[in-house]
Amino acid sequence: MVELKTLALFIVTAVAEIVGCYLPYLWLKNNAPAWYLLPAGVSLAVFAWLLTLHPAAAGRVYAAYGGVYVSVAVLWLWHVDGIRPTPWDWLGVTVCLCGMAIIMFAPHR
Repeated sequence: MVELKTLALFIVTAVAEIVGCYLPYLWLKNNAPAWYLLPAGVSLAVFAWLLTLHPAAAGRVYAAYGGVYVSVAVLWLWHVDGIRPTPWDWLGVTVCLCGMAIIMFAPHR
């Protein structure tokens, strides 16, 4: 059960980070209103706070989170950008999630 909670927290964290970066992207590249920067800042603050909720060492959390971030970013590519991931994208997601699982769930001293 702890594994599912960890993965869910990583997914929510990744969404917060991606939203926090995507809104300024829209402002810079697509002429979105400048007020987009306010929810972006809040989203990035939530992202940082969510990373602190893990009981593992910060470096381990950051390393493992990266694998989930890559996975959520590929889903974002598909559902928000409308670009269907390739089999190579899915292979990369699989490798990243395996790395995350090894880092977070392997026995540590």
